[in-house]
Amino acid sequence: MAHPEATLRLAKWKSGVLAEALPFMRRYAGSTFVVKYGGHAMGDARAARHFAEDVVLLRRVGINVVVVHGGGPQIGAMLQRLKIQSEFVDGLRVTSAEIVDVVEMVLSGAINKSVVAGISAAGGKAVGLSGKDGAFVTARKLRRTKRDPDSQIERVLDLGYVGEPTHVDASFLRHFMQSDLIPVIAPIGLGADGETFNINADTMAGAVAAALDADRLLLLTDVKGVLNGAGELLPELDAGHAAEMIADGTISGGMVPKVETCLKATREGVGAAVILDGRALHALLLEIFTEAGAGTLIR
Repeated sequence: MAHPEATLRLAKWKSGVLAEALPFMRRYAGSTFVVKYGGHAMGDARAARHFAEDVVLLRRVGINVVVVHGGGPQIGAMLQRLKIQSEFVDGLRVTSAEIVDVVEMVLSGAINKSVVAGISAAGGKAVGLSGKDGAFVTARKLRRTKRDPDSQIERVLDLGYVGEPTHVDASFLRHFMQSDLIPVIAPIGLGADGETFNINADTMAGAVAAALDADRLLLLTDVKGVLNGAGELLPELDAGHAAEMIADGTISGGMVPKVETCLKATREGVGAAVILDGRALHALLLEIFTEAGAGTLIR
């Protein structure tokens, strides 16, 4: 356990740093930031506490913050407990009617309320939502195709109740934001026939950011950001360079959809998008009030 005097010195140091940073941070007053929260940061109690504190601080300096959270590991753990088999195709969980019920229960229930409670404990006010509330996120079935390497014939992949947003009602969210509430959104969408769709959290965050004409989309991940061929962090990335890196395989795996989400969001009106390491304590604050930032800025 830390010595009480050392703890007090640390608290005073942090207060001094934040006092110096506040004028810099206030230049973003009135801006809207959409933050995708997921990965290992969600599963670590200390990191989760710091994340909630950072979100509350951003709101206090006048930034409108909207949080969209994931929950893949927690869904996987619940499916295991229920002895329900699941599989992934291109990084997306194939979601049957049985699995989508579990997905909604975990995302809209335990995880969503945990994030809301964390923000409340840090002194903020948050409201937990899913896209089904007020039908503010409508969705359709995500269609993916895959080319057979031998026959070169493309076949349609059936991912079940995996969806993509078709519309986000920004006015619904602004109602909460104008009341100084921080929306915390579970990535669940409502289909035209009342179906429940499981939406990738990055995709949901990008769609929400575009609908709100957000100034920033911030994707918290489990890596530093986008890395070059030598494994070094790229502070900035434009569309042309990103396309080249995807084509030559430098950007690969799960980073491809994250970069594509950022590029799509910026094309649709988001000021800029950032991919940064959610495992780093106070990553949000480091990104916002340091010149170097903490991840890869995509315009």
